[in-house]
Amino acid sequence: MKHVYLDNAATTQVHPNVIAKMQEALAVYGNPSSTHSFGRTAKTAIESARKTIAKYMNAQPSEIIFTSGGTEADNMILRCAVRDLGVKTIITTRIEHHAVLHTVEELEQKGLIQLWYVDLDAYGNPDLAHLESLLQKDDSKKLVSLMHVNNEIGNKIDLKEITLLSKKYDALVHSDTVQSLGHYHWDVKAFPIDFLAAAAHKFHGPKGVGFAFIRKNSGLNSMISGGSQERGLRAGTESFHNIVGLEEAFKHAYDNLDEEKQYVEGLKSYFIDQVKSVIPDAKFNGHSGDLDKSTYTLVNVCLPIEEEKAMLLLFNLDMKGIACSKGSACQSGSDMGSHVLTQILTDEDMKKPSVRFSFSTYNTKEDIDYTVNVLKEIIEA
Repeated sequence: MKHVYLDNAATTQVHPNVIAKMQEALAVYGNPSSTHSFGRTAKTAIESARKTIAKYMNAQPSEIIFTSGGTEADNMILRCAVRDLGVKTIITTRIEHHAVLHTVEELEQKGLIQLWYVDLDAYGNPDLAHLESLLQKDDSKKLVSLMHVNNEIGNKIDLKEITLLSKKYDALVHSDTVQSLGHYHWDVKAFPIDFLAAAAHKFHGPKGVGFAFIRKNSGLNSMISGGSQERGLRAGTESFHNIVGLEEAFKHAYDNLDEEKQYVEGLKSYFIDQVKSVIPDAKFNGHSGDLDKSTYTLVNVCLPIEEEKAMLLLFNLDMKGIACSKGSACQSGSDMGSHVLTQILTDEDMKKPSVRFSFSTYNTKEDIDYTVNVLKEIIEA
């Protein structure tokens, strides 16, 4: 049976160079906090990784804090901004990743903040006029948290414009950039964003490691108490081999970004054309069918399948060797519909199955041909 992996927005295949670097790192067993030569060897490699990531982002090394992934980075930034920086209002949307949504909802439930949601247009884009009205609403210390690339529908926002608008009203700005770091060039000196979150496994690195970009002199303190690792901002012995893997994946992503982006964007364009040709009644959710307004790495398709058959769609695709997702992988075990699609689709379209297909350089046009043909067979069965 043919195997086609089109769930790269959930996680990516680890690059062979990353595996090799991590295997070498596992032989370095010194604790990075130890002062002897074994520890210094590990510490030197960690600081090298920090410098590498900072260089590609035009950040300072001290602004890169290693975490266990994007979820921890989001939690750390949001919770500590409330605790340490006097944030009383968080402004976000209802289609953020749950690492953000569940965190801010909990902060609101505990009475620590007031929570405001920016209105969305029919495609799922934040209404900037409404955002500005919320920024003007009162004198409370505010933090705006909007993801750069939506993990389900792929919409891409103008983060620079949003940051500059927010700064007019002295608001802090955080973005979950898990779906975009490693896929787009970044220059954190080009606009004054305060906080970003990233995860290595979204760009062919290992799971269980990521980082937070925290602007210098932000005033944040550690969320996890213990040792003084990560400049005192994240206690606990660093996951040395994972950090080395993150560095290698980051280097590969940015040294090859333009070439790989062109290839993957070509796959997405081909997928869109094939779906439009073979399944003309299919709809692309959000802006995922627009190459200019969405990320080049994914599409989200509403398929013309009746409700009963829709329940077994992912199972049938899996039986044909095709890996994809009905939304975020974090949601895959839930019977609840997508919280993102609920905000933008009609009740009629919500009854139909919507599937996210996401691409990487490991995919081919043959993968897409096979997938579209299987979809056609399922629809016509």
